[in-house]
Amino acid sequence: MAKVLVFIDTPGEALKKSSLELLTIARSLGEPAVAFNGELQDGVVAALGEYGAQALYRPSAADLDDYLVGPKASYLAAAVQDSGASIVLVENSAEGKEVAARMGIKLGAGVITDVVAVDPDGTAHKSVLAGAYMTTARATTPVAVLTVKPNSVTPEPAVTGTAPQPATVKVPETATAASARVTARSEKPASGRPELSEARIVVAGGRGVDGNFGPLEDLADALGAAIGASRAATDAGWIGHDAQIGQTGKTVSPQLYISAGISGAIQQKAGMQTAQVIVAVNKDAESPVFEIADFGIVGDLFEVLPQATEEILKRKG
Repeated sequence: MAKVLVFIDTPGEALKKSSLELLTIARSLGEPAVAFNGELQDGVVAALGEYGAQALYRPSAADLDDYLVGPKASYLAAAVQDSGASIVLVENSAEGKEVAARMGIKLGAGVITDVVAVDPDGTAHKSVLAGAYMTTARATTPVAVLTVKPNSVTPEPAVTGTAPQPATVKVPETATAASARVTARSEKPASGRPELSEARIVVAGGRGVDGNFGPLEDLADALGAAIGASRAATDAGWIGHDAQIGQTGKTVSPQLYISAGISGAIQQKAGMQTAQVIVAVNKDAESPVFEIADFGIVGDLFEVLPQATEEILKRKG
């Protein structure tokens, strides 16, 4: 049976949904093991066992987060060699893709990014050309590294859980990898909403909101959704750049994506086209967003969204 290594960076007090998705995919490919960075809480260890992890690998160095991705890639390459894994699964974030690329170079491994599904034989399905096409690819190298988009599968626990015991993998000492150090961090204020890249529902606004995200925030809170934005909205300073969705921002794959006041240019579509259901609200009936929308409303978002919020709250009682 193939061995699959899942990288979970700084798990915290509870595993993210995207991490549980990676473990679910890993079980369909072979025998899962987890390489993590940071400390593991007892509840996290139990959850890893519940989702089928057979072994845990931790770095011998405790300061990987004090550097950029170089030391993490070195650690993962060592973990792959130690575990004998032939497939590595990483979250499809900006940092995850950089770690995957560096690891691919170190191991001579094939790297496939933007994966949305993986067949039991390791064939990856991915979105390309700004989400306009779906392709299949399979690495022919002894080790394959796949970065998987969140919300690609439904997390499912293993039939029988295990109790994995952490093992230590020594991180190779490389001067170049540790040459760039993180000098400061600032914590992002908690909004109480889901994390954008993992959210099941996303409400996104663009130039059409004209600086007023109030109606979108009300709708998002009623739905338990995350707030996103186009580059035009973030560049205008109406919302932080961490909310940007698109080719130069985050990629989301929610079950429901509500686009309000966004034209739907190719750069924006690249970040959300894999959403299962897309609802678009725009005053311009010729807006490109209606070409990919499952449901379209031609109207003023400042009239449409409050009505939707009111009806949702009414139905929720």
